[in-house]
Amino acid sequence: MDDAVLYDLVGTLPDADQWLRVSARLVAALLLGAIVGVQRELQSKPAGVRTHALVTLGTAIFILIPVEAGMQIGDLSRVIQGVATGIGFIGPGVILKINREREVIGLTTAATIWAATAVGIAVGLGHVLLPAMGVVLIWLVLA
Repeated sequence: MDDAVLYDLVGTLPDADQWLRVSARLVAALLLGAIVGVQRELQSKPAGVRTHALVTLGTAIFILIPVEAGMQIGDLSRVIQGVATGIGFIGPGVILKINREREVIGLTTAATIWAATAVGIAVGLGHVLLPAMGVVLIWLVLA
């Protein structure tokens, strides 16, 4: 294999501390999203553990990529705006589900996906207590 190709693949691997920090953030995002998802599954809602865990994990990845690349906060804010806007496309797919009585359902599920995105953003930025408190409050609201 060409040395340049090998360097592109593994030459930019993070040191052990950075690897641990990034891994901890990804695991925290996954777990916090799963906690919200457990509540939704207990209520037999369509978006459960896997959906919420993937939303928070994916969001954290979208935030970690520019953070680890050294992106400035102004540019990072545009990434956050894009993620927040993008997740809005999942919500209508859940909300526009109308049953026989012509009742709109799914608003709360869409809101929990949106809130899970905020949790993923916070964790991706390196915060854990704030999103953990957010998850507790999400549980209280849903209860």
